[in-house]
Amino acid sequence: MSSFVVPSREESMRRLMRGYQRVAGFARDMAYTTADRLEERAGDAADTPFILFEDQAISFAEMNARANRVAHAARAAGLAKGDVVALLMLNRPEFVMIWLGLAKAGIVTTLLNTSATGAVLGHALRQVEATALIVGSELAATVDGVDPAALPGLVFEQSETGADRSDHGWRDLDAAMATAFSENPPRAWRRGVVMADPLYLIFTSGTTGLPKAARMSHMRFLNAGEMMAGLMQFGAADVHYCVLPLYHGAGGMVVPSVALAAGRPFVLRRKFSRSGFWADVRRHGITAVYYIGEVVRYLMATPPSPDDRDHSLRVMSGAGLKPDVWAAFSERFGVSNIIEGLGSTEANYGITNVDNRPGSVGRLPYPQATNIRVLKWDVGQGDHVRAADGSVVEAGPHEVGELVAEVLDGTGVAGFFEGYTSAEATEAKLIRDLFKPGDRWFRSGDLVRFDEDDYFFFVDRAGDTFRWKSENVSTQEVETVLSGFAGPSVINVYGVAVPGAEGRAGMAALTYDGGGSFDGAAFHAFATAHLAPYAVPLFVRLTASADMTTTFKLRKIELQREGYDPARCGGDPLFVADPQAGAYVPLDEMVLARLGIAPFAGPRS
Repeated sequence: MSSFVVPSREESMRRLMRGYQRVAGFARDMAYTTADRLEERAGDAADTPFILFEDQAISFAEMNARANRVAHAARAAGLAKGDVVALLMLNRPEFVMIWLGLAKAGIVTTLLNTSATGAVLGHALRQVEATALIVGSELAATVDGVDPAALPGLVFEQSETGADRSDHGWRDLDAAMATAFSENPPRAWRRGVVMADPLYLIFTSGTTGLPKAARMSHMRFLNAGEMMAGLMQFGAADVHYCVLPLYHGAGGMVVPSVALAAGRPFVLRRKFSRSGFWADVRRHGITAVYYIGEVVRYLMATPPSPDDRDHSLRVMSGAGLKPDVWAAFSERFGVSNIIEGLGSTEANYGITNVDNRPGSVGRLPYPQATNIRVLKWDVGQGDHVRAADGSVVEAGPHEVGELVAEVLDGTGVAGFFEGYTSAEATEAKLIRDLFKPGDRWFRSGDLVRFDEDDYFFFVDRAGDTFRWKSENVSTQEVETVLSGFAGPSVINVYGVAVPGAEGRAGMAALTYDGGGSFDGAAFHAFATAHLAPYAVPLFVRLTASADMTTTFKLRKIELQREGYDPARCGGDPLFVADPQAGAYVPLDEMVLARLGIAPFAGPRS
């Protein structure tokens, strides 16, 4: 790849305007919703495929008709504007059909993480005060472990084939839809719903998969599609590709929204397959894909082929792509237009790399004109650096700091923070009176740095949260869950860098009092039963004593530096999760090699 040439700030801004100009007319009080957008596409792109799924091609008109049946069936069941309906389903067209149909009746959908089970799933249903639950037959057994008191009084089951229906005795959504009208429902059913109102609730990434439910308004959803369609310069021949879970903000919001914005199809896959990725691209003429860093890394792990550049893919957008993988991927597969970004489901800001600078999450051509600032970060203290008078210190070029974004109350989406269903969780994400009395700033939790040209680079997650398998993992939440395992007196969880892997893997330091012993199989069984897969610690360390502050806070930084390197851990026994054995097994070089895990290589200071 040729060396990067920094474009002018004016040129970077011109490229960004391809997206911004498409949303300039949006206003939070506008009586226009995602349901209206679907009905428009059912008119002006009626026969164009909306979703391509395996051997199915569902047009915009057909999806609109199916969504209408959902809306009419929901109303017949007594649901109405303002109700919340939870949706538990794997990737398939019916997932999108259901929340689109509910939106036509002014009903808010809650997208449930499909890895949630038992008490975690029950907590989610209670948190959003769901009026009803729609369950895909493929996940019916998942509901069995939920406290019946947590389940809504109204539960529907939707079957993909009709043959996989469970025996729970829930209402049959397919039967209800079969007798429902396929015409657009009266707009009066959603009268009063405006762009600022929630389309759906989406759980932000967490250790259980369900830490808090963020509001996703019609405006944010439509804004995402218009922005990305503009930045990717979507045209009449483009086809998008969704390989990510539909309950996740990346797959569930961006890809369907782009399709609705551009009137172009997207190919939906049940789950990502590195062996099937390029076959899908070639079969469907896919031109664009939304990625996370792990997806690209998996594609790079496939054996080189003479057909590597024989495809139609021209542009990729997403997050989490490391510079070395970026350059190697572009060189091998010939995809040079990569739009990397930084943000989150609930964030009130966004940074986007439209200049194809490897490793950068984007440029702010005129940073002082944005609501973004970077506060210098003290890694040792895990907090913002403070001046002598107690005020925060803004980071300069190449200094690491936490990105914060001022909450703005204008008419558009820019700077507006929609928050969570929990007022307490919403307040916890804000800093007040930061630079002047009355101001409010959203804490991203992202540590970043920027250079003299105002290109931004992601460094790490701040505090006790790290990313693994493209999900956020809270050490405190993992510690709380693992404390239910009998034996250890102290459990300290932290993230450690694994060479060649994105983010950090979980590691648990266990301290036993009174000579207790570690049972690797029992601990593995407990962890995998009570935590989402990405939150299960990869490594375990047994320590003679816990390292705490005088306020009984567990220290993590030194443990992170020592990682899972036996030479740095002072003789402490180390273990690694072996899925095949169903246990944590003693860690050594041979075991790491067998599991495909590189030896620890983190910095010593």
